[in-house]
Amino acid sequence: MPPAPSPFTLAVTETLRRYAAAPPSQRNLEKTLRYLAKWRAELLANSVAEESGAVVLAGPFKGMAYVARASEGARVTRLIGSYEAALAPVIEEIIASAPELIVDIGCAEGYYAVGLARRLPGVRVLARDADARAQGFCRDMAEANGVAGQVEVGGLFTHADFAVCTGRRAVILCDIEGAEEALLDPEAAPALRGADILVECHEAEAPGLTDRLAARFAESHVVKRLGRRLDDSALPAWMDGLSDLDRLLALWEWRGGPTPWLWMRARGAA
Repeated sequence: MPPAPSPFTLAVTETLRRYAAAPPSQRNLEKTLRYLAKWRAELLANSVAEESGAVVLAGPFKGMAYVARASEGARVTRLIGSYEAALAPVIEEIIASAPELIVDIGCAEGYYAVGLARRLPGVRVLARDADARAQGFCRDMAEANGVAGQVEVGGLFTHADFAVCTGRRAVILCDIEGAEEALLDPEAAPALRGADILVECHEAEAPGLTDRLAARFAESHVVKRLGRRLDDSALPAWMDGLSDLDRLLALWEWRGGPTPWLWMRARGAA
């Protein structure tokens, strides 16, 4: 006799029934496909955690305890260490530059804030997120990795708050779902001109945003654009026995559109 379905399986099945009851449309099929892909990716994340423990397996933050849920996006890519693979060289560049301050705006569960704190012992890290749930996850991550005294978790970050970067070798990470255009304004926050900035540009929400931000900082910064990249080198060996679809889903970050990054080094520090 087969085992009783789990609450997770029941909840997913009920959602799919609602989708199936909707009038037929390409939009509904796309929504269903995406939902099923997320379901499968979460099962893969559970398998990785069961096989290897809740630890990042590769990449710049290899060995980091990943005890929180992903507050946004895929958990499996974070566990594997393939998450936002295009940023790996930049993360190493940030670490090599020996910053005095890291400001992570839109820190989510703390993947970067805690990861950088581990790689830069003693460096002050400001982790900011508007979502109280994400703040809680970030605190849990910092505690689990022994950097709770180094990572200062808080809420909204304003133009005036950038003054903390003045006179310091500061690096700003920014991932705030389209609000980056309003926040990253050197006229309103002059300290931005002297800080290195790594920002995710949400083109789907604001077409042309990447070009506008690049032009805004072209005089004060050396600007480099980074696109999306998949890196399967971090897939654990046991995944060789999985289907190609599962291996692809283990690398999928749930993005629905382009999210290029800008890596902007302040000219005084580059």
